[in-house]
Amino acid sequence: MEKRVVVTGMALASPLGSSVESSFERLHTLENCIEYDSSLEDYKGMHTRLVSRVKDFELPTDFNRKVTRAMGDVAILSVVTAKQALSDAGLLDNEIISNGQTGVSYGSCCGSIDAISGFYSVCVNHELKNLNSGSYIKMMSHTSAVNISLYFKTHGRLIPTSTACTSGSMAIGYAYETIKSGIQTVMIVGGAEEQSPSNIGVFDTLFATSVKNNTPNLTPAPFDKDRDGLVIGDGAGTLILEEYEHAKARGAKIYAEIKGFATNTDGTHITNPNPEMMTVVMQQALNNADLSADDIGYINAHGTGTINGDIAESQATYNVFNNKVPISSLKSYTGHTLGACGAIEAIMSIEMMNHNWFCPTLNLNNVDERCGELDYIMHKPRIIETDYIMSNNFAFGGINTSLIFKRL
Repeated sequence: MEKRVVVTGMALASPLGSSVESSFERLHTLENCIEYDSSLEDYKGMHTRLVSRVKDFELPTDFNRKVTRAMGDVAILSVVTAKQALSDAGLLDNEIISNGQTGVSYGSCCGSIDAISGFYSVCVNHELKNLNSGSYIKMMSHTSAVNISLYFKTHGRLIPTSTACTSGSMAIGYAYETIKSGIQTVMIVGGAEEQSPSNIGVFDTLFATSVKNNTPNLTPAPFDKDRDGLVIGDGAGTLILEEYEHAKARGAKIYAEIKGFATNTDGTHITNPNPEMMTVVMQQALNNADLSADDIGYINAHGTGTINGDIAESQATYNVFNNKVPISSLKSYTGHTLGACGAIEAIMSIEMMNHNWFCPTLNLNNVDERCGELDYIMHKPRIIETDYIMSNNFAFGGINTSLIFKRL
């Protein structure tokens, strides 16, 4: 018999703030978190000067050098928010964490950039001086998942999800399937990313970054005809997923139930999105949840502010929902936090659902006529009472994910 899966803990380190409460309050200001970064002027050929950084994050005093010696920034963000999420769930000191019933499903685009630079020095400069015993652990793509497991001494499954911009949402989905099938009772899940010029440079070379350097408050502008690209951010989002009967028996606070998940791949182009397979993944998530398109009351879009991405996603969304379902993009506030975005957006979407308050897409004034005809939330928030929401993410490599949450 399939198990029900619920969210019992949530924690954030994001451009909006470093707690769920402060982030949700910041969302209500209807102002973005984009900043001009003068340090980007030092990089020849870099067009953008815009970033979005984690706000108000403080390293706990017990995270001393001994604890963090194998952690880069991305792992620190992951482990600290995991500890906060477990505390929020009331499971921080529970024996279930280390008795084999708890697993970890977590991802990022890559490991810590500083550590990667050390390996680069070996290959290019033929010197080992920038390497130490923790370099590889900090660099490896599964550094967040491994460090979470080591810190909390978990003995269950470990699922690294380094799938670019779907890392966070994929982690949630795979953990949902793991609990649903009865393999684990609890899963620590999410995604993280640390800020680095190389992350920005990747998109800048593709002419995908916004260059509205003098007006950071006007970008990104997902789905708007005058949008000019994305802005790179950093952060981490961690959720605690739990089997429903176990959570109910211990009187846990339940934020939402995960009702559906789907993932697929385009199989067509490494960077150019495929609206046909985006359409399929949303319909698959609905089928997995045993719901129809009419049941969904809000869609959190991937909504990066890139031309091809916005057009493909909005057309695919129209194919499934027509223009019946309100939709908005949190990236217009946070920028694109890459491997963290799926988890951060899931948390904020759950908060919006539970408060019947849904944010508009910032800077969306004139919808690009090439985008699908959708019910875009524009200019002001919308009060919506709904029991079901969908959160979608899409990544390089043609990787697509769709999650459905239910209010309990």
